Amino acid sequence: MVKPLENLQKRKLTGGRTKRFRSRRAFEKDGYAAETLLGTTENYQRRTRGGSFKTSLKFADSANVRDPASGKTQKTTITRVLENPANRDYERRGVITRGALIDTELGRARVTSRPAQDGVINALLEAK
Repeated sequence: MVKPLENLQKRKLTGGRTKRFRSRRAFEKDGYAAETLLGTTENYQRRTRGGSFKTSLKFADSANVRDPASGKTQKTTITRVLENPANRDYERRGVITRGALIDTELGRARVTSRPAQDGVINALLEAK
């Protein structure tokens, strides 16, 4: 789904409407934010400029959690999203972004990757 482009049609100083002088260009396309939620893992790919693809996580149920004390990384299941400092609404809805605090089987972990951009959730175990 493509967001509407606001800058093609604005109002004049007098309040009158200006007519669009051209249509949208392909490079002006913009999508909505991929907000990763808790659920059975589901990702999708979207085409970017140059023909490359970006993988985004729509839903996730596991994370790669690194323990700084032992230096080991384990794949564990996510139980719930505890807090998200990026946005209070994200915290209420349980959206996982970089910096979010998640509760896993190993304990509380801080997300270090960008799930909507990287397609994976990496986290760092917090000290107790």
